[in-house]
Amino acid sequence: MAYVTGSGAGQGGARADGAPGGGAEPAERTSLSVRARDEVRQRIVDRRYPQGARLVEREVAQELRMSRVPVREALRALVAEGLLELLPHSGVRVRRLERTDVEHLYEVWEPLAVQASRLAARRVARAAPGEESRLTALRACLDRAEQAASDSEGSREVAAHTAFHAEIVALGGNPMLHRTMEQLGGQLQLLFGMREEPAHMRAQHAVMYRCIAAGDEDSAAASTLLHVRDSRAVALRSLFDDA
Repeated sequence: MAYVTGSGAGQGGARADGAPGGGAEPAERTSLSVRARDEVRQRIVDRRYPQGARLVEREVAQELRMSRVPVREALRALVAEGLLELLPHSGVRVRRLERTDVEHLYEVWEPLAVQASRLAARRVARAAPGEESRLTALRACLDRAEQAASDSEGSREVAAHTAFHAEIVALGGNPMLHRTMEQLGGQLQLLFGMREEPAHMRAQHAVMYRCIAAGDEDSAAASTLLHVRDSRAVALRSLFDDA
């Protein structure tokens, strides 16, 4: 894969993907790049692109039926997210999660997740009458996870759990926290998909929801802390045979 800086589009002559100059507008290309990023991320999460696999820009573009420019931008974005890593000479590969990677991820996620739940509960407590609909999306994530577990649909359950944590961040209303958590989102989704998902962890989500819905900051923070630390133990046990 030619992993170079700059796409070469919009400068006349041939573009980096081999198409003539004067192609798609920037907004359209951005939309394609986002779609390519989401598609590649999902293939990493559901392990169609396994850990350690080398991704070739041309081949990915063919699979996604896109030109190479948005695919190149998508791969760069996923390198920044930590799902891909640059190879020494050229190209990228799916990053392998080592034990230290998992430990570092939880060290960062724990305080952010706790703060997100605290902020969400605070916002619910301060909401004006009739604004309870803010909790609807959060409740829907719980329902989707339960249904997916009942149907033995692991990938759907992982998506629902990831969405649950994302909705807590959104409910808190802090854009800086939202941007920070977006950087971790792909790695968390990958991690959730690699480990087992015991039923008691779905129950912990339900407790977190009740605390947030009640506007109880301290209980929301405490229940989230318990959940994240339990999630860490489950991940280390599942992936590295910890006792």
